Amino acid sequence: MREIWQGPVTGEDTSSRFLHCALSCGLLLIPAIAWNLAFTSKLMPPAAMSEFWRDIPRPLGLIENLLRALVFGLPFAMPLCIAKKSERRALLVFVLGTLVYFASWLALMYWPHSAWSSSILGSLAPAYTPILWLPSLAVLGKRLFWGHFYRWWMYLLVCIGLLAAHITHAAIVYSRSA
Repeated sequence: MREIWQGPVTGEDTSSRFLHCALSCGLLLIPAIAWNLAFTSKLMPPAAMSEFWRDIPRPLGLIENLLRALVFGLPFAMPLCIAKKSERRALLVFVLGTLVYFASWLALMYWPHSAWSSSILGSLAPAYTPILWLPSLAVLGKRLFWGHFYRWWMYLLVCIGLLAAHITHAAIVYSRSA
């Protein structure tokens, strides 16, 4: 198997440029983005959007949103490559981790008063389960479509920063409702 998209060629047309961006690691994020947009309003009240941002320190909110923009935007500049065995494993980890992430939301939506959903582990699961799938993008997107400065670990560091900020944020929300 080869890289899904080989890169720009001299004289490429507009459709080739679209394909260039379409076959990126960002494609893998579309289900999670759609899930978040569709179901955020269905979460139990403490995690509802108005409550989720209430009394969150401004620096934490700014850092979290900046890192979120990088974590969800940068993969659209990473060519999707599944040529090596390690990349195929990373794709499998990404898919399985994303399913666990979705399941963590389902537990909060369908069983909001269960012992799991009421516990700190259950309540914060949507915040910490991305650790199962986001780092896989660092393996799948080892380079950018442009520039030679990028290294895979840079994306990993941004993911770790986002997860730390998001888990801290979710813990603040949980502490208000506990």
